[in-house]
Amino acid sequence: MPNAARVAIIPPAPAAPADIGAVTAADPRAADAGAQMLRLGGSATDAAIAMMLALTVVEPQSSGIGGGGFLVTGDAAGRVESIDGRETAPAAANPQWFFASGQPMGYRDAVPGGRSVGVPGNLRLAAMAHVRHGKLPWRVLFGPAIKLAADGFAITPRLASSLAMAKDIAALDPAGRALFFGADGAPLPVGTLVRNPALAALLGKVSVLGAGTFYTGRNAGAIAAKVGTSPRNPAPMTTADVAGYRAKLREPVCGKYRVWRICSMGPPSSGGVIVLQTLGMLERFDLKALGPQSPVAWHLLAEAERLAFADRDTHLADPDFVPVPLPGLIDPAYIAARSALISETATLAQTLPGKPAGATDRFAMAGPIPEQGTTHFAAVDRWGNAASYTSTIESAFGSGLVVNGFYLNNELTDFNLNPDRNGKPTANQVEGGKRPRSSMSPVVIYGPDGTLRLIVGAAGGYTIPPQVIRVIIGALDWGLSAREAIAQGIVMPAPGALAVEAGTTLEAMVPALEALGHTKVVALPMRLKANAIEWVARPGGSGQWVGAADPRSEGAAVSP
Repeated sequence: MPNAARVAIIPPAPAAPADIGAVTAADPRAADAGAQMLRLGGSATDAAIAMMLALTVVEPQSSGIGGGGFLVTGDAAGRVESIDGRETAPAAANPQWFFASGQPMGYRDAVPGGRSVGVPGNLRLAAMAHVRHGKLPWRVLFGPAIKLAADGFAITPRLASSLAMAKDIAALDPAGRALFFGADGAPLPVGTLVRNPALAALLGKVSVLGAGTFYTGRNAGAIAAKVGTSPRNPAPMTTADVAGYRAKLREPVCGKYRVWRICSMGPPSSGGVIVLQTLGMLERFDLKALGPQSPVAWHLLAEAERLAFADRDTHLADPDFVPVPLPGLIDPAYIAARSALISETATLAQTLPGKPAGATDRFAMAGPIPEQGTTHFAAVDRWGNAASYTSTIESAFGSGLVVNGFYLNNELTDFNLNPDRNGKPTANQVEGGKRPRSSMSPVVIYGPDGTLRLIVGAAGGYTIPPQVIRVIIGALDWGLSAREAIAQGIVMPAPGALAVEAGTTLEAMVPALEALGHTKVVALPMRLKANAIEWVARPGGSGQWVGAADPRSEGAAVSP
């Protein structure tokens, strides 16, 4: 391993006796990386960046430096920022990017190889966030990830399961096969120690030379060449596409739910708008009295989410390319009018998009797009600052292409593969330099006294906003701890049906939900993955930050 990688490894300092915050991530090794930063006196942002880097190594199926993400930060004074690190389409991209023989490709055909790859954004996001909110030296944040890549990490049951289920993608590239598959072509078994020296070397270089070295020189050339010469779906990406990527500081979307202030990510993510719209539509109902075991409560959540998704599928996309009526979508009067469509005793016959102020009739409604990857992690530091970060390479193992030990995303399949509906263009069609719409919903919540109360986010494509909403309702209306709110089952709209999480107590609600008018209610196993941190008050005015991880995942929460 080069010297650049070795100097980045800093031994953790002993934990301070005072409360220095908490971290949570979908893998305990990533959570430990974040905890190390807090022990060293780092900020919540430092911890979040260290977790993103560690997850590149140990959770390659879900996220990493080959993808992008959204970061929402909130400080103890109530200031909230959001950074857009979403991937961009190459300059050569156009609305027919995913056409073959004059017809739009199917999703499964579009994912493998070069055409689905967007220019990665995570390292530019991390660099911007570090300048604004970091306290530790940049190189220190890379230490845990470099050590994991160089010394090796064990394959966990979830990674092994992902390798088996997505074998065709994970093993598409010879470099991926060399990392995670044996000579017989089978995925390496649980417990196998995997070393990734190429990734350790790259991380070491970036730790010393900065994020720019990822976007220029040999690494940029390798990304462009890999995309352009892919045996599946080669596509024109240039080194100028890579070098030109910039993270963007965006205005967060914020609103009130009862007495709480909710802030999340705005477009090109749809997640924050869906969360705010859904909560706003539910505010007139007494969810506390109904409780978490009420079919009516879950019916109301699903109806509000259906209406919010209809707005998302029509009005939301990259605001740098299309006019997004954001103020109208989150206007309380508009949300109240949408809420008036919902009944406690019946189901909407159809859910059509609304016409918020500022909307045009230019764009057609398009349905949801399959998404399966992603990860969420969060941190709170000793000063009471929070970082809520959702990161993704989109599907499991992204495009299947590997450069310098990391998988490249397939994020461009989050665009509408068919750009038109009923003779109208869709807002989320492919265009050069554009960022695809996302469902990611990193959230920070402030209490009525203006103090941070809850930080939450989730993974799982279009299931992300319903997961986050379920945690918020569970914590704020139903009095559940964050751990309990994450562990509870879920009822949520799915394409053509109402989905109930199989194997949970909610499965018994199927007949009651059908009686409310839901014509197709299906019990489905779900690979949900949410993470949260909450402030737990103690008698006498003291309290403690407590992390929570989804019991369905291998996640962990650490209070250093």
